[in-house]
Amino acid sequence: MAVDKPPGLLVHRTGLDAGETQFALQLLRDQLGRPVWPAHRLDKGTSGVLLFALDADTARALGQAFEAPEQVHKTYRSVVRGWPAAEGLVDHPLKRLEDDARAGRTEVQEAQTRYRTLARYELPLPYGRFPTTRCALVELQPLTGRRHQLRRHMKHIAHPILGDATHGKGPLNRAVAELLGVQRLWLHALRLELTHPVSGTALRIEAPCDQAWEDWGESSKARSAVTASVSVR
Repeated sequence: MAVDKPPGLLVHRTGLDAGETQFALQLLRDQLGRPVWPAHRLDKGTSGVLLFALDADTARALGQAFEAPEQVHKTYRSVVRGWPAAEGLVDHPLKRLEDDARAGRTEVQEAQTRYRTLARYELPLPYGRFPTTRCALVELQPLTGRRHQLRRHMKHIAHPILGDATHGKGPLNRAVAELLGVQRLWLHALRLELTHPVSGTALRIEAPCDQAWEDWGESSKARSAVTASVSVR
């Protein structure tokens, strides 16, 4: 079962966000009237395709597939600060995060992310010594599955994802949210491509970006702010 997770919804209950009362796992379980198992995770702020298994054996098979990057292909959309190159590969090892370290897992792991720049914008927001803020719509494809990989990799190349409270700039995030009328992490899981663990059928599951993403280039507010765009093959 695949769902289109909205931003701000946790996948499952966690002590790191004890104040939350709604979770994708419980909502889907109650809707279907049967247990479900998450095949992978999305950050609370990330929207898009989220896959669940309907039995424990399938959950194990899917979990193994998600651990092998060549078996599951993921495509994301994001809006980042600045104007990245037309395309590129971020090959930058990542340390395990703090909660992994507490569990005794501290090694550095290899991590790679491909990106393509789909459109470039210039917002009427001062940034540092510049009178405007450059940002870009980017396609991201993680080739490995490290925690917060996309957010950490985009920060590493000095193009943090807008709305990222951990790896971005708070004042800029707030200014963009006020300009667009939407406060969120601009990261969306657009597509999953994998083989069905039972039937062997090739699956391509998509969750289109919602209207808020269209507003970057189509609403009167965003259109007046767009000064350049690029098309990438």
